[in-house]
Amino acid sequence: MEEIKGSHGRRRKGGLVTMPFIFANEVTEKLAVVGFNTNMISYLTSELHMPLTKAANSLTNLGGTASMTPLIGAFIADSYAGRFWTITVASIIYQIGMISLTLSAVLPQLRPPSCKGDEVCKEADAGQLSILYVSLLLGALGSGGIRPCVVAFGADQFDETDPKQNTKTWTYFNWYYFVMGASMLVAVTVLVYIQDNIGWGWGLGVPTILMFMSIITFIFGYPLYRNLDPAGSPFTRLVQVLVAACKKRNLPMVSDPKLLYQNDELDASISMGGKLLHTKQMKFFDKAAIVTEEEKHLKSGQTPDLWRLNTVHRVEELKSVIRMGPIWAAGILLITAYSQQNTFSLIQAKTMNRHLTKSFEIPAGSMTVFTMLAMLSTIAFYDRVFIPVARRFSGLDRGISFLHRMGIGFVISILATLVAGFMEVKRKNAALANGLIDHPHSTIPISVFWLVPQYSLHGVAEAFMSIGHLEFFYDQAPESMRSSAMAFFWLAISFGNYLSSLLVSMVHKFSAKPDGSNWLRNDNISKGKLEYFYWLLTLLQVANFIYYLCCAKLYTYKPLQIQKKEAGSSEEDHGVELADRV
Repeated sequence: MEEIKGSHGRRRKGGLVTMPFIFANEVTEKLAVVGFNTNMISYLTSELHMPLTKAANSLTNLGGTASMTPLIGAFIADSYAGRFWTITVASIIYQIGMISLTLSAVLPQLRPPSCKGDEVCKEADAGQLSILYVSLLLGALGSGGIRPCVVAFGADQFDETDPKQNTKTWTYFNWYYFVMGASMLVAVTVLVYIQDNIGWGWGLGVPTILMFMSIITFIFGYPLYRNLDPAGSPFTRLVQVLVAACKKRNLPMVSDPKLLYQNDELDASISMGGKLLHTKQMKFFDKAAIVTEEEKHLKSGQTPDLWRLNTVHRVEELKSVIRMGPIWAAGILLITAYSQQNTFSLIQAKTMNRHLTKSFEIPAGSMTVFTMLAMLSTIAFYDRVFIPVARRFSGLDRGISFLHRMGIGFVISILATLVAGFMEVKRKNAALANGLIDHPHSTIPISVFWLVPQYSLHGVAEAFMSIGHLEFFYDQAPESMRSSAMAFFWLAISFGNYLSSLLVSMVHKFSAKPDGSNWLRNDNISKGKLEYFYWLLTLLQVANFIYYLCCAKLYTYKPLQIQKKEAGSSEEDHGVELADRV
């Protein structure tokens, strides 16, 4: 671990003291993203006059693209720049995008003219949309550098080889998500209120100013950070193992795994937290570590041709990534279900009675406050109550494994979409009973609080599923690929948004009838069958949960040989730590 020399001696870098500087960056990024995305469908339909399904698909496509860019940021961080500099540069790019986005909301010529009453609204032209999308693209590129790196960078501040710190990593993920959720809560209340009641200029200008302040704060904390050097392109290493295994595909497998190639010096930069041990699965890739007669003559310290010969550690890196794939894929559909809160659930809320008093009306976009509150309450309960109780029965420091935690999240998400369908039936019956089924712009006399259960259940599901997902990727990914592992988390979100767009388009197309009826009506959701769409999502999630159970049952945790340092001792104790890390 790196150390700093100061007037009071030597002090280790990293630890809890770095959290305020790291969290400041994450908080403002979430204020900016959530503050706009939560209410974005209102902006696209009311300000840019887009049709509902086009606006919904634009929103999920944008979310999908923004969630793919972390692959780029993670690659740069793991291969060349390191996490600190990747976060810093990405934050500056994000700042430029936010300034541009704020200007597009302030300047009237960058939006179509407003319309009143029954007047036909003019949709935004190509030029106006292009300015909007360029601004959002800059924001997406900035997010791509922040999202995968900031969570891994924060976890890096805790040394896994230090007994005093190695149990703080999983606690960090809980509180990272808590802080992120708290900032999202502010976004869906304060910022959405500003957007709806004061204007989009201020609604976007506030997070833009905060983003600038966070960049300064994050850079100011540089002397305190524990910075891990990039270890070269992880994707190149994976490809090298694959190529080497293919070249040696005709060689017979060695009788003893101990005969496979090992080189601690070569792997030193990519195994600082521990060396991966050989596993019996996917034996084909072991051929990349078979030493041929020609390769036996390599001199001590000589680097082999990595396109023909790789170490066991590098082979196991590839195996670890492949093993994570099925678990990763199971999380996609949960994001598809979750994303409906910012599309159809929001449109539901807009048709219902949102008055708290005669003079105050809850913005429809702020309904996700119940998701945030449920998520934050669940995280606090989980960390302070559930874990200590579960620890007594399981013997695990984190209470239950991240695979069990994710499974609980899947079940609750299924319940959320099931409930959403029944709430839609109730909303439509209220519209029919009051003769408002043909009046899409009239307020149905049914309280918007009937939607609280579906919003809250999604929040509880996220507290279990998303944090479990983060823990899974960080813990099970090779150490040198942890930024990339965090990118896989965001990639699942990306695919979930794209799948939502595909599902909406397919349902809209195949449920259409010659009389103009449709499950997802653009003009009037009360005359559609939105409840069928929710129940279709429920059935898909049930099938997905069965798939997940099979994957979790067959999953093999990565075996890791780590070096532990006892407190107050410089001696190293070498030991194998397996599934007990879960």
